Amino acid sequence: MELAFERRGTGEPLILVHGIGHHWQGWLPVMDRLAASRDVIAVDLPGFGRSPGLPDGVPYTPESLADAVESFCALLGVREPHVAGNSLGGYLALELASRGTVRTATALSPAGFWSRSELLYCQAVLRATRKTARSLPPEQAAELAENPVGRALSVGLMVAHPSRMTPTALLAATQALASASGFDQTLESFTNVMPPAPPKSPITIAWGEHDRLLPRRQAVRAAKWSGQRVKLLKGCGHLPMTDDPALVTRVLLEGSGG
Repeated sequence: MELAFERRGTGEPLILVHGIGHHWQGWLPVMDRLAASRDVIAVDLPGFGRSPGLPDGVPYTPESLADAVESFCALLGVREPHVAGNSLGGYLALELASRGTVRTATALSPAGFWSRSELLYCQAVLRATRKTARSLPPEQAAELAENPVGRALSVGLMVAHPSRMTPTALLAATQALASASGFDQTLESFTNVMPPAPPKSPITIAWGEHDRLLPRRQAVRAAKWSGQRVKLLKGCGHLPMTDDPALVTRVLLEGSGG
């Protein structure tokens, strides 16, 4: 499937997959650092960012989105890449590892390790955030992004350090969330999401110390599922790429072969 993407660097291919409602630009804080030693390909999932939606009749589920990433890699001629993802993208990375179609997978605060109450909380927060993004006039959204207090209120649940997100990045993320045609169906599909099958490829899981969307207690379940200790991203929230680009770069490089 043809998807919008950004490609930088040389070396072994590393696919970067964003979370629900986000876009490939969420990886900008780490892309150039990674590109020094990887062929970095940040992709917009179907129905998100600038990518077209899934074909008619294809439901938005993590499995169908993982299929789309596999198809995208095949179109690019990229075989058995490393893959890394955040939130929903983290789940997709683990799903691809369970299929054995990637060389390695690194998941940052992956979805799917929630309890029932944590799932309902996550869905409620994301619905409210989406509703706010869609209701804001462009001028007001720009004013909020420029105002430090407004920025903190807008992204405080997603990042530990709102001041480290630029107004331009926040405004672009708000617009991506508001316009994501695949958002509602994908969020609804979370109700049936369970951890993927055991991985066939090497995996790394890391969790934001201050993740307020998918609290870090979920990392304990991820550790039990994977049979290995989950790395703690100190000082980071749900979107660690913004909070500590150097730390996230190190984790992704180590996870994809050092």
